[in-house]
Amino acid sequence: MFKLRPSRLRLAANMTRSNSTNPTSKVIEHLSKRSLLRVSGTESSSFLQGLITNDMRHLDEGKASMYTMFLNTKGRVMFDAILYRTHEIGVYLLECDSRALMSVQKHLKLYRVRRKIDIDDLSNEMKVWALFDPDKASIESWNAGANITKKIKLEGQIFPCDSLVDIVDTSSSKVIENIRIYPDPRFSGLGFRILSDLGTQTGDIVARVDPDTVESKEVSTGYRSLIYKLGIGEGCDDLPPGKALPLESNCDYLHGVSFHKGCYIGQELTARTYHTGVVRKRLMPITLESSPPEPIEYDESITDESEKSIGKLRGHVNENGLGLVRIAEALTAQSLRISGLKGKALKPVWWPQEAPKESASIGKSD
Repeated sequence: MFKLRPSRLRLAANMTRSNSTNPTSKVIEHLSKRSLLRVSGTESSSFLQGLITNDMRHLDEGKASMYTMFLNTKGRVMFDAILYRTHEIGVYLLECDSRALMSVQKHLKLYRVRRKIDIDDLSNEMKVWALFDPDKASIESWNAGANITKKIKLEGQIFPCDSLVDIVDTSSSKVIENIRIYPDPRFSGLGFRILSDLGTQTGDIVARVDPDTVESKEVSTGYRSLIYKLGIGEGCDDLPPGKALPLESNCDYLHGVSFHKGCYIGQELTARTYHTGVVRKRLMPITLESSPPEPIEYDESITDESEKSIGKLRGHVNENGLGLVRIAEALTAQSLRISGLKGKALKPVWWPQEAPKESASIGKSD
C-alpha cells in the first residue's frame, strides 16, 4: 500500500467506475455488522496458514486482500473472513461478522500456543465500509446468464482459488490519509472494501475517494440487497456457524479455498469432497414474486411445483433472497414456492461457465 498524491485522487475514484454506465450510481455504506482484528507477529503468516481454507502465500506474494473461511475439526464453517495485507511486515487485518468477533479471537488464541503473535480487537478503533455499484446486480445483468437449463453440468464442479478465468485483481490497494481502499477479493461486482478510523464519517470518505458517491439509505439498494441479488452469503446468518459447508457456501467460486496448500483444520472433508467431485447444493439467489408482507422465517423450506423440498431460505431483503438449494432441481423447476410466495432461482452470472482441466468429474443428482 502507498500514499496517494492529491493529483491521483481522481485516479483512485475512477477505479470505482469500471464497467459502470451511470457515474452517480456508486454507493457507500458503513457495514456495522463487520469488525476487524489485527493479527501481528513474525510468525503470523504461518500461524494463519494452518487455520484457514485459503493460502497465505497469496498475500505474502503481493495480493492486497483475500477471502477465506475458518473451519472446525468436522469441516464445517465457523467463520467467513476477509484478510488484508498491510504495509507492515507480519501484520494482517482480519474482517469478520461482529457477532463472531469474540469467538474468532478466542479461536485464534487457542491455537496460538507459544508463538509470538498478538491478536488485537480493533472494533473500537476502525470501521468497515463497502463501496459498490448497485447496478451490478440489476436484472439486465442476469439476462446474460438467463439460458440456465442448458448449463446444468455445472452441478458438482469444484474450482480451486486460482483456477478461475475471471480472477479478481486484488494485487493493489490504496491509502488516502486514514482511509484504506481494497478491492473486494471475492467478485469484482462487489466493488471495494474501505477500512477507516472509527471517527471517519461518510462525508470524509466521499470527499477523499469520489464526490459522485452517495450514501446508502434505502434497504432495497443497500449492501445486503446487493449480495443477495448476486447470491453471495456473508456472516453468521447466511453461513450458520458449525452447520454450513465451505463448498456449498461457494467458497471455491469466491476464490476462498486452496486445494494445493498444506494441512489446515477441517481440511479432510473439504479435500474429500473435492476429490469426489460432487457438490449438489449451493447458495443461490432466490427472487420472490413480490416483497413479503412479513419477514420470512429463517431456514423456511423452498419447494418446487410438486411441493418437494429442494432447499432452505437463508435470508431475504424484500423480494431478493438467498437460499441453500439443490442446484439441478432449483434450475429446472417450473416455479418455486417459499412461505406461500412464488419465486425462482437464478444461476449467478459470476459462477464459472466451464470446469478447469484439474476439476473432478461431475456427479449425478440424486
